[in-house]
Amino acid sequence: MPLTILVVDDDLGTRLSVSDYLELSGYSVITANDGQEALFMVDEYHPDLIVTDIVMPRMNGYELVRRVRQQPVFRLLPVILLTARIKTQERILGYQSGCDLYLPKPFELEELAAAIRNLLERSQIIQSEYRFSHKESLGISGSTKAGDADNSLSAQIHKSHLHSSLTHREQEVLDLLTHGLSNAEMGHQLHLSPRTVEKYVSSLLRKTSTSNRAELVRFAMKHGLVE
Repeated sequence: MPLTILVVDDDLGTRLSVSDYLELSGYSVITANDGQEALFMVDEYHPDLIVTDIVMPRMNGYELVRRVRQQPVFRLLPVILLTARIKTQERILGYQSGCDLYLPKPFELEELAAAIRNLLERSQIIQSEYRFSHKESLGISGSTKAGDADNSLSAQIHKSHLHSSLTHREQEVLDLLTHGLSNAEMGHQLHLSPRTVEKYVSSLLRKTSTSNRAELVRFAMKHGLVE
């Protein structure tokens, strides 16, 4: 499934040009007009990377990055700041807020795409290593009866966490997905576009660490996420 990138900019032209280019590059793209809307979409969709402007109404890019970084689950989320501000102090402020890269406007879309690939590759490696080390620790603890009990409790907590992390709409999509419905069929029942359904499916794949729909359905049934 394609990785999801959140593009945040109050300028419609910039927002469209960046999102169109990234979609042509194979990414799933969601957009926001300002930092406040973007913060909601981060919680809703759990994007793999954020590209955001700094000067925006309601909430600027600096505050958006700070608010995102306050949530433990998003501390390693790659963030690129796009801005016409090029003074050294302003770039320092950007890095202090928690961004990974500061790209001044005007910029080349090819350069932005290269930066995104680099940050995503690094992010995927870090996540892969974390999952591997986590599985190893679970394997060691499972070698004793006490460890088995801990694993059982951990599994219950994990199941509860998964349930609580799914939005109402994601749960609806998951339920329909287990019945083998296509994006168009799910969209018809939920009054959503097939593209919007695909974004919910992508979010479910990320939250369950599964790689395709069949694996997602098996995971959901195994962990009691569907009836």
